Amino acid sequence: MIELSFPDGARRAFEDGVTGRAVAESISKSLAKKAVAIAVDGVVQDLSDAVPDGARIEIVTREDPRALELIRHDAAHVMAEAVQELYPGTQVTIGPVIENGFYYDFHRNEPFTVEDLPRIEQKMREIIARNASFTKEVWTRDEAKKVFADKGENFKVELVDAIPADQTIKIYRQGDWFDLCRGPHMATTGQIGQSFKLMKVAGAYWRGDANNPMLSRIYGTAWQSDADLNAYLTMLEEAAKRDHRRLGREMDLFHFQEEGPGVVFWHPNGWQIFQGLIAYMRRRLAADYAEVNAPQVLDKSLWEISGHWGWYRENMFKVQSAGDETDDERVFALKPMNCPGHVQIFKHGLKSYRDLPMRLAEFGAVHRYEPSGAMHGLMRVRGFTQDDAHIFCTEDQLAAECLKINDLILSTYADFGFEEIVVKLSTRPEKRVGSDALWDHAEDVMSRVLEQIAAQSGGRIKTAINPGEGAFYGPKFEYVLRDAIGRDWQCGTTQVDFNLPERFGAFYIDQDGAKKTPVMVHRAICGSMERFIGILIENFAGHFPLWLSPVQALVTTITSDADDYAVAVREKLVAAGLRTSIDLRNEKINFKVREHSLAKVPVMLIAGKREAEEGTISIRRLGSRDQVSMKLEEAIALLVDEAVPPDLKRARLERLPI
Repeated sequence: MIELSFPDGARRAFEDGVTGRAVAESISKSLAKKAVAIAVDGVVQDLSDAVPDGARIEIVTREDPRALELIRHDAAHVMAEAVQELYPGTQVTIGPVIENGFYYDFHRNEPFTVEDLPRIEQKMREIIARNASFTKEVWTRDEAKKVFADKGENFKVELVDAIPADQTIKIYRQGDWFDLCRGPHMATTGQIGQSFKLMKVAGAYWRGDANNPMLSRIYGTAWQSDADLNAYLTMLEEAAKRDHRRLGREMDLFHFQEEGPGVVFWHPNGWQIFQGLIAYMRRRLAADYAEVNAPQVLDKSLWEISGHWGWYRENMFKVQSAGDETDDERVFALKPMNCPGHVQIFKHGLKSYRDLPMRLAEFGAVHRYEPSGAMHGLMRVRGFTQDDAHIFCTEDQLAAECLKINDLILSTYADFGFEEIVVKLSTRPEKRVGSDALWDHAEDVMSRVLEQIAAQSGGRIKTAINPGEGAFYGPKFEYVLRDAIGRDWQCGTTQVDFNLPERFGAFYIDQDGAKKTPVMVHRAICGSMERFIGILIENFAGHFPLWLSPVQALVTTITSDADDYAVAVREKLVAAGLRTSIDLRNEKINFKVREHSLAKVPVMLIAGKREAEEGTISIRRLGSRDQVSMKLEEAIALLVDEAVPPDLKRARLERLPI
């Protein structure tokens, strides 16, 4: 007999070798019907798996959040079966679950098109309706290779060869169709449900290598209910309307071109947003940080010491002269990050414990090679600016510094209207530098800080663990914010580094006169300024708060009789510090309103003959059909107050007498 424990704390004895399905049936027949999988000590497994002695077991139903990944995984298998039924001779390769859905890569002489998707989707619905059972088999390596080779599934033969020798070869069947898979799966295809949709097709090289065959990738999405599916599709429609690339054109913010792949050509309006964001961040840092600037080009020896040359070289741009090396036979690289330069600044001159913490900030332009297929507007570029900072501190100061950074990051996001934040602790990756003892210490400090972050927020800030996702030199916090339409964006980071200062021989003189290696904390709030602006464009749908809007007000006329008055109005607005443009064209006012609304001008001040005579102005807000008339001086005062950045407004309120 074996003993199992349950979420409610109960413990029960079962026959040795009992399966998850049998455990569910022992609780109730209705639960067994609802069950799609089990969780053994927190790990989701097949219902047919035997449960080991002493395990903590949970019955996973289709409504359980953990079932969503199973639904998507099973949908991928069903899609592969549907494709092979409809298009004999097509080879299946891999089909993983991804965020919000799944995909499967196929090898076929004629690539799939979007026109093929409805037919494949209909066949999937038929397969799901068959309600075939998922069954697991374990094959020998030779058996698996022979079966797939006989079927002409050469990619599967290659995948079998890639499975480590100490791992078993699992095959999952759904009716007569089967595939190589690690699992787990639900009990039947019917449990997938009908809340899915095939979304698009794309090309993808086998194993991501351009030297390998081109495959045809079909993407799909699957959800636990039609309501969830429809909400996701509605979000995608809204996201398309908010696409920062389209809004960037309409608002005349930036462009890209082939001669500068992955680098941004900022137009005046876009550069105004960029500089407004930089100015805001500079004000937020002024009290605690010293701003520095490290060189763009550095000898590769610095990158070798830091470890980036070995760990990150394929993403770095080398600086070349006529050949691969400069005339003096030294190899240089454009910096992909700012940290080695900041260590050099710290090392310049003797530092005492009294100088710590030393906080160095830089809006540093960096360059990283991204494959052409990975670039995506402002969201993923090759050249960008980081709002980077590095804090050099003692081990005793580390926790307090991380909390101070956390407060700065959260208050910054709040100023942009982001209130739903998740802070994730990413722990040691498989490939890393530094001793386990250093990692143990760093992760222990970060774990305690994470608990404090959650406690101080009163539960408002959610926290999570990302196992194995830390940087190669240390654990990190990742700040994930949720935008206006429910999408999550990872932006800020706080990364603890016990390794880089030691590698570069950085030290300070401690109270006892001994040399000590400082702890280095890498910190970014926006991350990439370009990407953060892209997020802001989409979050606000181009309708920026007045303080950040590139054009804060536009003065226009109903008739030419008011031209002189409109010019005078603009002069007063500019004198008051408002970024103002003017439109005196001989066009109908409705035409002007439509055009400037498309450009997302937040406020239009409309002047006609009556306004000129009365010294008033009509105000029309973006997105509203209503107009409000008021005295010009009142309108200017209203807009000036509204255009004050949130940090300055907060500071002004703090100075007011109580």
